[in-house]
Amino acid sequence: MGNQFQPIQKIIFGSPGTGKSYKIREIAEEELLIGFDEANKTLSNTVKTVFHPEYTYSDFMGKLLPLTYGGSIVYKYYPGHFLKALGMAYRSLVDGKEENYLLVIDELNRGNAAAIFGSVFQLLDREEDGWSTYEVDISEMELVGLFDAMGYKANVSNDGVIQINGTNLEYFSKILEQNFKDNSNQNGLRLFNNLQSRKINIPSNLSIIATINTSDESIYYLDSAFKRRWDWEYVDAPSKANMSSKTIPDAVRYTNLPLSDAKILDWYRCIVGVNEFIKSHSYSIRRIEDKLISWWFIKPKYGEVTLEQVQDKLMFYLWDGVFARNKQLLTEFIRDKLNKKNISLVTFTDFLIYTIDLLEYWHDSVPTVEEKDDIDVGF
Repeated sequence: MGNQFQPIQKIIFGSPGTGKSYKIREIAEEELLIGFDEANKTLSNTVKTVFHPEYTYSDFMGKLLPLTYGGSIVYKYYPGHFLKALGMAYRSLVDGKEENYLLVIDELNRGNAAAIFGSVFQLLDREEDGWSTYEVDISEMELVGLFDAMGYKANVSNDGVIQINGTNLEYFSKILEQNFKDNSNQNGLRLFNNLQSRKINIPSNLSIIATINTSDESIYYLDSAFKRRWDWEYVDAPSKANMSSKTIPDAVRYTNLPLSDAKILDWYRCIVGVNEFIKSHSYSIRRIEDKLISWWFIKPKYGEVTLEQVQDKLMFYLWDGVFARNKQLLTEFIRDKLNKKNISLVTFTDFLIYTIDLLEYWHDSVPTVEEKDDIDVGF
């Protein structure tokens, strides 16, 4: 018995808000056949974590923490996110199921990935059958934590023997081994042979997908040895080139930006127009890809984005983020494109005066999605 799917080990990268999390859901549902719970907005068979500067190997693998029990202090080992995902995948193989499991790591480069993965880094090399090329040794406590994550009751007896469901590991393993042989469960046999030697590897039914925001300023470096063990997929920011009825989320495509009772703009055209405006200054803006805005830069509410939201978020972002080093570019654009001759941009308030004029320009510089679709198919 074997998993019918190849595991996915991928890093999805792009600017913030470009839909990387939605892309993970799409991959999980379409490629791994992992279900999505609409009511709770969660993926089944999935463990999710977020890396950050304080996240450590202990958070990833597991840690021993004090617990108050009956008036006294005892210590309990809590499996980390990786062991939880590994335990779920292992238990599925033990039970002879053919289900896929997923570990999601958001903001991979905001933590020290090399230190967080530790020896697990070695497991990222995979063979054609989807299993790790190598095994790594784990400690006694990590092994107990892994069995807990698999749904067994595990502990270490007073004489130092690991017990599973009330019996010692050796006897428990022999019972399972016979069951695996009777049911031709080679995957279960394989993983338990490793566990008896306190070794683990990543099985074929466990995928790992991580995300990276390319615009993060305070990030950790990912070395080439780490990078090569992943597939990479870029999620592009909105532009005229990739704009179509298929690429614009419905929630954005049908969002309005009211300027007045008589003037309502298509918000998606404003987004694309802003990005084309930013790209037109690529010669003077560093890391231009990181400066582009996404469909979800401002999240619509009830099918509408307000002028106040645009002023507070988008206009300030352009002023303080994209053109922070060279306000003269904004001055020249407004003077030349909007025909405002006597312009002086000294403060942010000076820039806000031109919000509506700029929005109308950006909006009108972009065709409707219907017009763009017609152009793409050659009509």
